[in-house]
Amino acid sequence: MVEFTLPRNSKVTEGKTWPSKPGAKNEREFRVYRWNPDDGNNPRVDVYKVDIDDCGPMVLDALIWIKSNIDATLTFRRSCREGVCGSCSMNIDGTNTLACTRGMDEIKGTVKIYPLPHMPVIKDLVPDLTQFYAQYASVEPWLKTETPTPQKEWRQSEDDRKKLDGLYECILCACCTTSCPSYWWNGDRYLGPAALLQAGRWLKDSRDEATGERLDFVEDPFRLYRCHTILNCSKACPKGLNPAKEIADIKKMMVERQV
Repeated sequence: MVEFTLPRNSKVTEGKTWPSKPGAKNEREFRVYRWNPDDGNNPRVDVYKVDIDDCGPMVLDALIWIKSNIDATLTFRRSCREGVCGSCSMNIDGTNTLACTRGMDEIKGTVKIYPLPHMPVIKDLVPDLTQFYAQYASVEPWLKTETPTPQKEWRQSEDDRKKLDGLYECILCACCTTSCPSYWWNGDRYLGPAALLQAGRWLKDSRDEATGERLDFVEDPFRLYRCHTILNCSKACPKGLNPAKEIADIKKMMVERQV
């Protein structure tokens, strides 16, 4: 029988069940992943009772309520609360999504919250996205041109502009990338859905003049071709984008330039 050695502190244990807020009548149970790198203990799952009558409708509202009323040590990222910044991405009820746009009424029973999967955890619900952002930067997500810069702006037809719809809206929340099994096993070499979506965004921009250079960069057995069209990325995207289709389009560009 094969034996695997799990990383230190990898086993998640049962944590603390926090007392209800006095006077609460309409409560909802939350099970939240907790891990503090400073105490040397295993990760745990704490149980909280949220007073729904004293809380907003979104999962993020509940987390803020917990932090404000029960446990000030609970750590998570948040910013815009409008599904724009991507800061509050996490795994809620088994699905990668944004806490600020996921309503508690969309979840049946106990609300279970974990950090984004297969990412190093900094603390509690905060994943380390250093590699994710480095991969995004590697596709050079900016306009690259050789012709002289115009006096005003780079012009683009309406039809060419429409080709960017479904691409530029990405908020880099990493929900798609961390839902991809190929990225789980090859995250150090496979760029992942989010970075490839952005690569495709610049490949389709009529103003960009580095198409060949960009295709050369992603033409690699791992950077691009680790995608096996599992489609988890498209299902997970909270903005309704389709990274899997864009990756397929990039593969098609690879073929077309060889013909």
